[in-house]
Amino acid sequence: MTINPAGARWTGFALFVLAGCATVPPPPTDLPEVRPGYVAGYLQPNQLPDTVALLPPPPAAGSAALAADEEMYKATRKLKETPRWALATKDAELRFPQATEHFSCALGIAISAEATPHLNMLLRRVRMDSSRANDKPKDHYKRARPYVVAKEPSCTPKEEARMKPDSYPSGHASIGWAWALTLAEVAPDRADAILARGHAYGQSRVVCGVHYKSDVDSGRIVGAATVARLHADPVFTAQVAEARKEVEAARAAGARSPLDCDAEAKALALDR
Repeated sequence: MTINPAGARWTGFALFVLAGCATVPPPPTDLPEVRPGYVAGYLQPNQLPDTVALLPPPPAAGSAALAADEEMYKATRKLKETPRWALATKDAELRFPQATEHFSCALGIAISAEATPHLNMLLRRVRMDSSRANDKPKDHYKRARPYVVAKEPSCTPKEEARMKPDSYPSGHASIGWAWALTLAEVAPDRADAILARGHAYGQSRVVCGVHYKSDVDSGRIVGAATVARLHADPVFTAQVAEARKEVEAARAAGARSPLDCDAEAKALALDR
């Protein structure tokens, strides 16, 4: 029998790859909290993107970019006491299980630790990674928040006492955009609606008065950079695959979002 050396090498390589894949343990659906309400992310500190190097500085005093930030802040004050203001208040919640509702309408199903444990854990761990990726630029720039500069209330007055002068970049925007990019992979047929909701989630921080537009734009860059790094993590990619199966199964069983999605759509239409 004649053995093709090239074929043998390819077969050996394929078996090596398959063996490597087999060693990846199933992603966990339950983890201990590293602080109240938060579980560890997928990435180690040295694996996070260098966001100080990645981002430009926030707009300088007297610049056209700062003028645009201030104009957007003023324009969104008209949304106070509207359904969009109420949605921005709701979007401020990052704790679970409440945070599972933010993308429920865009995804088309409910998200929970009970019904979709892999999807729930995926969102919790991505939240931690994208949040930590903001820490260095926030501490580096220490930008004052718009509602503080304007001496006006935000949409979350109860949170104001513990808010720091760390407006740039927006942590909520980075988390929301990381969630949107991840969910678009889990349910690619719903990607347009998911990404639109992710964009609006960041805009909620401008509506709320706690971030400028440039804070939110930079936050989205942080979120995208974090998700790019996550694709090199085998546990993350395995959890995305498991979450996709959960969504498909939920749809096959006829699951729907329990929220008033028409009301959410009407609130988001006020952004236009």
